[in-house]
Amino acid sequence: MSSGATTSRSVCPVTYALEIFGDRWTLLVLRDLLLEGRSRFKDLLAANEGIATNVLADRLRRLERRGLLSKTRDPTDARQLVYAPTETAIGLVPMLVEMMIWSASQGQARVAPSFIARFEKDREALVTDLQAEIRARIGKPQL
Repeated sequence: MSSGATTSRSVCPVTYALEIFGDRWTLLVLRDLLLEGRSRFKDLLAANEGIATNVLADRLRRLERRGLLSKTRDPTDARQLVYAPTETAIGLVPMLVEMMIWSASQGQARVAPSFIARFEKDREALVTDLQAEIRARIGKPQL
């Protein structure tokens, strides 16, 4: 178990995932941290879905407690916190990509045709490239 793990009510993997992501906001916060490159509270708050400040603060605390993000003080402004996804969170990129493609296939989401074409051509390369971009953005070495 990772250091961010907590006791689960069940050994079912779906139950475990729901305990972490089973609300409206958590996956959206992860999307913004991972795929949108947002790293500050005000930037996360500015997402189109309109999350409330107290809900965002709660989800950030939960994600940190679960080991999915870390927070540090901004070196240029110590009053600001900078949030970064951990390797555990970066491991969720394949799931997020699959969810995006599935949603697009249902006609319920707009996904850039170039993204879909890249997925269809080489899913593994797309995921690897996205994960490398995230690591580069947050200053982590490639694994």
